[in-house]
Amino acid sequence: MTFKVKIGTEIEDKELGNENKTIKNLLDELDISSESVVTKKNGDIVVEDEVISHGDEIQLIRIIYGG
Repeated sequence: MTFKVKIGTEIEDKELGNENKTIKNLLDELDISSESVVTKKNGDIVVEDEVISHGDEIQLIRIIYGG
């Protein structure tokens, strides 16, 4: 079972494995802080506890800080 991860213009297929994978698990795997991105699942903004399912598209949108 797979899902897609989109970061900027890059899209990558990822395997789900046998366990329930959450957005938090994915961010940890990619070494990305949850405070530095907004996460969308199938077009809707979601929280870290959201479970990823087969066929989902996860989009990570980097937050830009400035002054």
